[in-house]
Amino acid sequence: MLNHTTYVHSDSSEWVTFIHGAGGSSSIWYKQIRSFKKHFNVLVLDLRGHGNSNPVFKNALNPKYTFDIITADIIELLDYLKIYKSHFIGVSLGTILIRDLAEKQPERVLSMILAGAIMKLNFRSQILIKLGVVFKSVMPYMILYKFFAFIIMPRKNHENSRSLFVREAKKMNQKEFIRWFKLTSEINPLLCFFRGKDIKIPTLYVMGDEDYLFLPAIEKIVASHTDTKLCIVKNCGHVVNVQQPILFNEKVIKFINDLLIK
Repeated sequence: MLNHTTYVHSDSSEWVTFIHGAGGSSSIWYKQIRSFKKHFNVLVLDLRGHGNSNPVFKNALNPKYTFDIITADIIELLDYLKIYKSHFIGVSLGTILIRDLAEKQPERVLSMILAGAIMKLNFRSQILIKLGVVFKSVMPYMILYKFFAFIIMPRKNHENSRSLFVREAKKMNQKEFIRWFKLTSEINPLLCFFRGKDIKIPTLYVMGDEDYLFLPAIEKIVASHTDTKLCIVKNCGHVVNVQQPILFNEKVIKFINDLLIK
């Protein structure tokens, strides 16, 4: 079972579930919890092998990770907590997991808030992944992770976000990093499928205007999919919820509350 924490609201029946990205943990939402628990029931979790969640779990005989397995972990936790419907908020790779969960069990997903969303790998991203494939087994994983973090969040004003993700990634080990990195072999066909299918679930993309690797693809998706909105945050990179938490919280809480009024 995934490590998790819940904050139960005295009046609201609405749940909001936060899903972090690869190398992170539930702690990256520390600037959101105080604001969101005033309005909703809140669930934050650590993906397997991250934070305080164990790696592998019941799939010990099959140590290979797949998106199906990782998404099943989240569904198992929701079932255990009897959370049958929720709004889902994710960042980076967490946005892929939310979209995958919405594909498998759309009836559970009231809305998707996708920050620093990954919906297409551009040429530079694919080169980075190929370099990682070559060096993942021979180079200490923290060197690779710091390199990737710098490429995705290169500017001086991204430094706090980089430092947070690198600090959390240190809780992993080389073997666990490789398991997660091998998920990249599944990403391209999965993202292609997501881009081509309008799932028609209310979706808010929250992207930094400096998220140059991933923003262009999101702008195209929003132009072609229904029931989607895009909030572009100025002077901000990939991890919007850390760099601009006050604006992020205001925009997302309003988005959810507006849905509840409809």
